[in-house]
Parts: sequence; structure tokens; C-alpha cells
Amino acid sequence: MESLRVLIVDDEDELVSALAQRLNLRGFQAEGLTTGAEALAYLEVTPCDVVLLDVKMPGIGGLELIKRIKEQRPELQVILLTGWSSAEDARKGKELGAYDYLMKPVKIDDLVKVLLSAAARGEGKP
Repeated sequence: MESLRVLIVDDEDELVSALAQRLNLRGFQAEGLTTGAEALAYLEVTPCDVVLLDVKMPGIGGLELIKRIKEQRPELQVILLTGWSSAEDARKGKELGAYDYLMKPVKIDDLVKVLLSAAARGEGKP
């Protein structure tokens, strides 16, 4: 079985590195980027099954980014990840097509379950 391809987008370099490393150790193909602009460029040319996306980022924020991702690739599953709990952000994210909304810090086993569930919902191929 082919590993799930996960793109992690968060402006916190250390979090991106740590999550990518932990997911790769569990058999995922995880890549990490730190800006919304990098993520959009990456997704134009790279197959991906699930995007794990920070809500609060400089430049293109997570809610704007999910909107743009869904315009380009509506089948791609996006999970929002945030350190700032906001019912309004969760509602907006769901309206824009987010599969789920998770709080940092997230337990890796819980994240794996959500990633697998999200990937089962859609195939994020360009």
C-alpha cells in the first residue's frame, strides 16, 4: 500500500520539522512548508492526500489558504491546526471545506487517526 502524502503548513519551523519527522516514522510521506505561498506553489505540481494547515500565519493565513486550496483542488482534504481556540475560526474553516479542526499540541496518535480518516474521504491527486 502506498504511503499517505501529507503536507504540513505552519509558520513554526520547529513544529513543522517535528511533525514531519514523527509522521514519516509512522509510514507517512510528510513534507513541511512555512508559508501559504509556498504551499500553493507546492500543491500545483505535487500530489498530496491531506494538508495539515495552521490557522494563524503571516501573509496568507490558514482560512484564506484553505479557500484557495479548495478552489484549485476541491477533493483535497484539509485539516486545520491551531494553538488559538476559536469557535468562529472552526466554523469558518468547516464552511470553507476543512475536514477537521484540531488544537495544538495534538497527540500524534490522534493526528494519525484524523489523517487516515481524512485521506479515506478523498483522493488528493491533481
